Amino acid sequence: MVKPFVPQLVYMEPRATDYPLGRQLKEKFTKMGIEIRETTSHNQVRNLPGDNHFQQYRVAKSTLVVGVRKTLKFDTSKPSAEYAIPFATGCMGHCHYCYLQTTMGSKPYIRTYVNTDEIFDAAEKYMQERAPEQTRFEASCTSDIVGIDHLTHTLKSAIEYFGKSEYGKLRFVTKFAHVDHLLDAEHNKKTRFRFSMNADYVIKFLEPGTSRLDERIEAAAKVADAGYPLGFIIAPIYLYDDWKQGYLELFEQLEAKLPKSATKDLTFELIQHRFTKPAKRVIEKNYPMSKLEMEEEKRQWKWGKYGIGKYVYKKDEQEDMKETLGGYIDRFFPDAKLEYFT
Repeated sequence: MVKPFVPQLVYMEPRATDYPLGRQLKEKFTKMGIEIRETTSHNQVRNLPGDNHFQQYRVAKSTLVVGVRKTLKFDTSKPSAEYAIPFATGCMGHCHYCYLQTTMGSKPYIRTYVNTDEIFDAAEKYMQERAPEQTRFEASCTSDIVGIDHLTHTLKSAIEYFGKSEYGKLRFVTKFAHVDHLLDAEHNKKTRFRFSMNADYVIKFLEPGTSRLDERIEAAAKVADAGYPLGFIIAPIYLYDDWKQGYLELFEQLEAKLPKSATKDLTFELIQHRFTKPAKRVIEKNYPMSKLEMEEEKRQWKWGKYGIGKYVYKKDEQEDMKETLGGYIDRFFPDAKLEYFT
């Protein structure tokens, strides 16, 4: 069982203690006996312990920087939501295929932002611009926010904030089962709580440092019992030798263990595995023994946004994936909604 994340090392940015949450976290980590260092900015976090890149990378993934979010302009977050809401950056998981490998570049440490009221005020302006339409905010574009929330409770505050809002909805996705502190949050069904699910093979070999499949399903059942609208992202859909059987077993377990109440308002999002050339280089450097298949000649090229191309599965394989997993959704969860396949 993966234990809840505890940072090995904490950096505090100077203005972090100007905010109540920054002061609370400093006090909490001091009591826990964790080494706290001062830094003028997260960009100055250097000289992490370790004799080589491999060791330093792993220390970075267990380093937390407590700081202030300066940019309050939100990125768009299609197709899952209108905007990404920034509460944290980085992740303690070691998923071999993760796109954060390249977007985080040489800074794979985790950052949490303490100026939550300013972030909520910015969200309020976005909601007012689109009112009376609902505006959806995605809280896990650049992090697995649940993975650190047992320490910060930022996400819990956000769930309750959007629970009271007239025009806002919150969404996030996690690979972690540490959800108990979120079960009593006053969500008023305004937050869709999603879990990233995959065939057991993918979780076992490509998602080290995250909760196992049975733990995620158990957590999803608790979340459903707490009345949250529930969703599953099957991602990345990965074609290994016995993939159809592996994904069938995933759906069988979901159907067996989820309460019936969860199936009335259930969503699925399907995302095939993709990679870019820069990501491939970084992944091979960080996880040299990975079983992850990234052979360009087995894939087709697709232009992405910002002019960056990526390698995706070939057309017939994509059709097979969509048909197979779509068929499993229809068979096991006929009332569920498939939001998209990409």
